[in-house]
Amino acid sequence: MVIAIDHDVVIDAPAATVWGVLTDFDSYGAWNPFAREVRCDLRPGGAIDMSVVLVGGRPMRQREFVNSVDPGRGFSYSMRPAPAGLLRSRRDQEVVDLGDGRSRYTSRFRIEGPLSPVVAGLLGRALRRGFDGNVAGLKRRAEAL
Repeated sequence: MVIAIDHDVVIDAPAATVWGVLTDFDSYGAWNPFAREVRCDLRPGGAIDMSVVLVGGRPMRQREFVNSVDPGRGFSYSMRPAPAGLLRSRRDQEVVDLGDGRSRYTSRFRIEGPLSPVVAGLLGRALRRGFDGNVAGLKRRAEAL
């Protein structure tokens, strides 16, 4: 089983603005209801430490690792795989310039492995709600700038 949460949204802001919001990790608490705090140097192999709100409104610490960075365009990160491949995740984010001051933001999140049905049962709705809020907040913030 694969948990997949995908978003494609057109944002009425230039790609550089969207990228700026997406990578201004110190400001996540101002616009992101899901990842309230983020620390990241956006370096492949580096950690991305997050305080995320999944269940019950209480923040939970999450550490993942940056896989790749395409400056101004996108980055991806994932958790360290669980032993024996029982669980692995990956999130890819991309910003594309559409011209006329608009851009497209794409987010792809996957969790897979034998334990993914357990995660789906326990956290599936909360993950969906979290990523929905993340994308809506990014759009609002970038368009306000």
